[in-house]
Amino acid sequence: MNERHEPGGPIQQNESPEPTLGLPIERADAMLPENLLRGDEVILLLIKPSLWYIVLACLGTLSLIVGAAVLLIMLHSLFEVGAFRPREVIAGAAVMIAIRLGWQCLEWYSRTYVLTDHRVIRIRGVIRVQIFEASLVQIQHTELLLSLRERVCRLGTIAFATAGSAFPEAYWLMVHRPLAVHRRILQAIHKAQRSSGGG
Repeated sequence: MNERHEPGGPIQQNESPEPTLGLPIERADAMLPENLLRGDEVILLLIKPSLWYIVLACLGTLSLIVGAAVLLIMLHSLFEVGAFRPREVIAGAAVMIAIRLGWQCLEWYSRTYVLTDHRVIRIRGVIRVQIFEASLVQIQHTELLLSLRERVCRLGTIAFATAGSAFPEAYWLMVHRPLAVHRRILQAIHKAQRSSGGG
């Protein structure tokens, strides 16, 4: 399921943003690279992916590890294939799962999403930090993506595409309260684009 919005369209303004949306702005200094923000910028939202991201983002790999372990144990039990014990297979699978989850924890820690009154920013990267930033007035459209696993956990992903791009260039992955976050982004985009047009 996905929902796409053109920033130039009408936005309902009768609901004010909820003050508890996202993380406390006071944490921005500790979470953001130095000199990322301009002196006149105001942070509207400071967000990290849900902790569910740690499990959901590597669910395929975890399923593969568990499936391979179960298959090896079944082959050994039924046909005595392989010179190993089921306990060794389980231990090996547990180590691989721990390593994969550990890396995903680092991925989660490295991700921060910021909405200011001028820009949308996405920071990610464990070894090499990547920063995507786009002026609000340049954003052509946004998409709210709600996969099955995200809906089960009440999460959503928000995609951003700038003018001249046919496809999304950046994503805010698996955020809490995606409808409220998306609505807040649209309000900021609409206000910035209206101001840039001479309003």
